[in-house]
Amino acid sequence: MKSLAPHLSPVLIRKAIDEALLEDLGRAGDITTNATIPPDATAKCVLATREDGILSGIELSKAAFAAIDPDIQFTAKKQDCDTLKKGDVIATIEGNARAILASERVALNFLMRVSGIATYTSKFASRIAHTDAEVCCTRKTIPGHRAFDKYAVKCGGGSNHRFGLDDAILIKDNHIAVAGGVQLAIERAKAFAGHLVKVEVEVDTLEQFEEALKAGPDVVLLDNMTNEQLSKAVAINKKHNEGRVKLEASGNVNIDTIKEISETGVDYISTSKITMAAPTLDVGLDISIA
Repeated sequence: MKSLAPHLSPVLIRKAIDEALLEDLGRAGDITTNATIPPDATAKCVLATREDGILSGIELSKAAFAAIDPDIQFTAKKQDCDTLKKGDVIATIEGNARAILASERVALNFLMRVSGIATYTSKFASRIAHTDAEVCCTRKTIPGHRAFDKYAVKCGGGSNHRFGLDDAILIKDNHIAVAGGVQLAIERAKAFAGHLVKVEVEVDTLEQFEEALKAGPDVVLLDNMTNEQLSKAVAINKKHNEGRVKLEASGNVNIDTIKEISETGVDYISTSKITMAAPTLDVGLDISIA
């Protein structure tokens, strides 16, 4: 079943926009605009993409203009998740020229970054579309902007991993080292977790993987394994566990390796590349006197 469109909390949008505008406008505001543009001047603008991509963050952009002047008319011509072609008009903006110029950079910064993540994610997703695997983001995101980064991943056709340390249990190698073993760590986690909390464990050998299966986690993260090892893990899971445990591959995942990884039969492929290495999408604001 196709999922509903991703959603961004308006509360998070307002907070992020206010902080970004405060950072940009500082104590004195846009002194260049205030020194050169009359307070009653108006302008019409076209927000357009200068390259192909996937749109994400239109509400962030709209909110930046509205935060300075709620009377600015922002008319969206495209919606998040839309495929963009070079030259496409994303929105038209009309209103007070000072307000438009003061909020332009913040509006563009958010739109370019999150659209860049959506665009890069879509390239990863297209490489594995012939399989049942899903590409997932990680917690490697810009501090304070995780909700937006993960929203962009969804716009680009990817899936979200956990949002933080509090929404799922992921037992990593350091947890295992301190806990005293894979099986013991899983058993403790399952005893601690509520019935709605998933338990995932990271392993880096097939021996650890088989030990993990005995404890019955919800997901096993196969870390830095070769494609041959991943295929063996998939076969073991099907033979001994009827494929009930979901398998996630991670480590050394990039745009060139993800296709072959997906063909091993894993369920998920997680990578920080889609959030931390995504180039921004080139979007510009062209202005004219109203």
